[in-house]
Amino acid sequence: MANQESDISKEVRAAFEIDPRVDLHRFPIHVVNHGDRLSLEGEVESIAAKRVAIALAKRVSGMTRVIDALRLVPAEARGDGEIRDAFARSLLQQPELKNCNIRQRLRGRSDLLHETSDPDASGEIEFETVQGVITLTGSVISLSHKRMVEALAWWVPGCRDVVNQLEVVPAEEDNDDELADAIRLVFEMDPLVHADQIGIRAERGVVTLAGVLRRIEERRMAEMDAWSVCGVNEVHNQIEVSPT
Repeated sequence: MANQESDISKEVRAAFEIDPRVDLHRFPIHVVNHGDRLSLEGEVESIAAKRVAIALAKRVSGMTRVIDALRLVPAEARGDGEIRDAFARSLLQQPELKNCNIRQRLRGRSDLLHETSDPDASGEIEFETVQGVITLTGSVISLSHKRMVEALAWWVPGCRDVVNQLEVVPAEEDNDDELADAIRLVFEMDPLVHADQIGIRAERGVVTLAGVLRRIEERRMAEMDAWSVCGVNEVHNQIEVSPT
């Protein structure tokens, strides 16, 4: 049994070595086999590396339970207070969340940041930031809202991980069109990306982006935006770059 567990871990690490998005030399990942599940521990360079590592671990090991203990190495280190304040500002600026009650949790206390005047609130969002990890709790009215809020959290400078425990009330069935719509919404929120110039196709978590943009950096940003949406397992970036 011990040899079998060791073999599975080696196979997963070998898959990491092959994929260029998972840089084990700069950011080692510790693969632990618990028998019925794997856990991945360590730091990664990007959301893409994090998502790819989890997907590879599931596919190679055949296990559906993979514990994600990977943390991003932020381009800009920030304290929890700065992260919390930046995320709060981001939530309060979104028109789609104006009918949501928004709270932040700090030292065991829940502070109300925004209270909707609508008697039928479309969400109750609470967040907490501990050691760079933003945890989301409460409820929203759609899967697109749940995905949008998580993407906003990933965009906060200094964020190392996002734990999205938001519930969708009433429950909503997920599908490819829903995922594509959520990515479209995220693109529209990003002022650095021309959303109307990008085509999106989703199939079982595999997202294909197409279109023409003017800058290589914008192409890269669009791909990272797609990776920030929960439910995305792979991104095929077929966007072309033409300065004219």
